Amino acid sequence: MHQSPACGVPTAGGASRRRHTGRALRRELPLLPAVLMLLAFMAGPIAYAFYGAFTNRTMSGYKAVNPDFIGVDNYVSLFSDPDFYTSVLLTLAFLLGSAIIGQNVLGMLVAVLMRHTPRSVSSAVGACIVGAWVMPEIVAAFACYAFFHTEGTLNTVLDAIGLDGPAWLVTFPMLSVILANIWRGTAFSMMNYNAALAEIPPEIKESAQIDGAGALQSFFRISLPIIRRTIATNLMLTTLQTLGVFTLIFVMTGGGPGTRSSILPVLAYQEAFKFSQIGYGSAIATVTLVIGAVFSLVYTRVLRPEVE
Repeated sequence: MHQSPACGVPTAGGASRRRHTGRALRRELPLLPAVLMLLAFMAGPIAYAFYGAFTNRTMSGYKAVNPDFIGVDNYVSLFSDPDFYTSVLLTLAFLLGSAIIGQNVLGMLVAVLMRHTPRSVSSAVGACIVGAWVMPEIVAAFACYAFFHTEGTLNTVLDAIGLDGPAWLVTFPMLSVILANIWRGTAFSMMNYNAALAEIPPEIKESAQIDGAGALQSFFRISLPIIRRTIATNLMLTTLQTLGVFTLIFVMTGGGPGTRSSILPVLAYQEAFKFSQIGYGSAIATVTLVIGAVFSLVYTRVLRPEVE
């Protein structure tokens, strides 16, 4: 039976839409706990950090309990501080050197070499690299500190061959933490690329060899285009992971000497907990969050065909 809506009686089309909406809500109902957890443990702290950035909350004292709303004063002070711009440049150098280039290029190189070496060798190399990745960050940080210390392993080896090693953590603090982060994070890229290369059908490479393609031509013109989605995803993940590195740098250099290795997470910690400026530290943390969001947006936009 079909009646006019003007009569106040629902039509068959309206009833169908309500049934469809009801089915859609019932299908999405199991997602409700996950959505609530994301709101509680992710959206809530992020919103609180943004709120804290607009206050003069301190670590102790009267303003720790009753902070004042000061608008954008923290951001005005931050953007007029030359140390902030130095920290942004150091953060970008850390991302570019250790994540985008170091971990991804070295991870790809190791994955390719492991596929052309005897199984015993590749297993031993893989175990050594993965061992650095599964190690707790604080343990890895102390291991790197011992390696790069003036009287540490690296200078001991250099001294054994007649070379005088510098004070790496003082003379080259950013180079030291970049190499340390490459050492610790390369395993993640290696495993991703190794799994992706294993999924390439062998008949494709055999056809290329029959057509006269060399090893480099086969890699750059066949393997890389096929695993481009893995490369795009791995670039995004390693960039965001590296943007959150704190313990490794804090243990190795403490952000110093001076501010020569103070990337944004370290600078935010120092301002919030060393100088008791929680509001100012929250402003730095929100800027770090925005930088991570910009990187995610760029990867998603520029590499859209690869990540979809």
